[in-house]
Amino acid sequence: MSVPAPGRVPVLDVRDLWRTYTPAADITIHALRGVNLQVHRGEFVAIMGSSGSGKSTLMNMLGALDEPSSGKYFLDGIDVAEMDEDELSDLRNRKIGFVFQSFNLVPRTTAVANVALPLAYAGLGRAERNRRAAEALRAVGMGDRLDHLPAELSGGQQQRVAVARAIVTDPPLILADEPTGNLDSHSTEDVLDIFAALGTQGRTVVLITHEDEVAARAGRVIRVQDGQIVSDTARPELAAAVAA
Repeated sequence: MSVPAPGRVPVLDVRDLWRTYTPAADITIHALRGVNLQVHRGEFVAIMGSSGSGKSTLMNMLGALDEPSSGKYFLDGIDVAEMDEDELSDLRNRKIGFVFQSFNLVPRTTAVANVALPLAYAGLGRAERNRRAAEALRAVGMGDRLDHLPAELSGGQQQRVAVARAIVTDPPLILADEPTGNLDSHSTEDVLDIFAALGTQGRTVVLITHEDEVAARAGRVIRVQDGQIVSDTARPELAAAVAA
């Protein structure tokens, strides 16, 4: 695979990635089999696959939560394999915003305090953390819910808070794992609208889903089967403009 030209470095650059497990001496499981993938800034990508297809393993690799058995993974131009655990933790905090199906909000903490948590790890002062957290909440339509606890919010509103938390550090990559799995159809559309808008703002969104109607909102759909990418379909009419 050729090295991208300057100024066109992919946000995600996966090269011949393998992940092999050996749960027993006579059993070998190839969860990923030579995956190659590039995702550029501003793309909204859906990764689809049935249970056991390898999509969750790929998600863990892209989130720098697991190590490949072989191959390379560059995140925003950085070779992840060359980093120790402390460096990986810092990389995840700076470069990746995670959104999960179960929201993962701190129960007795306000929306603005939940969103500000990643900034605390980055060492920012309280006033600046709260300012940026409020700004992120306003960006996802939650500016009037800053002081609400998660229990005072609907499922869709909680997921908006989770998205605000994911973008508050201004990471180049948003990884969303089944983010609409616990939402009704109306809240699902609201959250997908936010992801689409993030793409037009130059953010890269990679969404893991098993739902065709969710993937249909993405500008690019990648299907994984038996640890391999079996199709990679761009939808120009929906794809966000990739930043130059």
